[in-house]
Amino acid sequence: METADQYEIIPLPPEPKEDPSKTGPRPKKLKAVEVYGFEVGRGLRRRVVSPEDVYKLAALGLTDRDIARWFDIDHQVLSYNFHTIIEKGREEMKMSLRRAMLHNALNGNAALQIFLAKNMLGMSDNPNQSDEHKPLPWNEDETEPGTEKDSQ
Repeated sequence: METADQYEIIPLPPEPKEDPSKTGPRPKKLKAVEVYGFEVGRGLRRRVVSPEDVYKLAALGLTDRDIARWFDIDHQVLSYNFHTIIEKGREEMKMSLRRAMLHNALNGNAALQIFLAKNMLGMSDNPNQSDEHKPLPWNEDETEPGTEKDSQ
């Protein structure tokens, strides 16, 4: 069971009194939030990076450099600490793309049907591409047995 001494309670500073003589936009009020994630980097470059956010950005198709730029960290630090999470996010993106492509192809998009047939089913426009389907070589110099050249 959790006890109250496990958590540190930090009181917020009192809100300043509003001056009625001032008009115009008021400054935004800041809220304290807790961020769960991994601490990466050192010194002033230390950041808390949430694995869920990394997963969501990778599922959108962002590169490692784009994700690292979002969190303001080095891309090597990101790929070292979150490699498996990034890979899972990219697999999620691929699955959702395949799902959408299959849905569009089954609804009658002929160009997409041809693309999927070539890429997923291994079909081709050229039926004789492999070595086993090549035509046999033909040599006109050789004649068949029983022709005029053999009898002479």
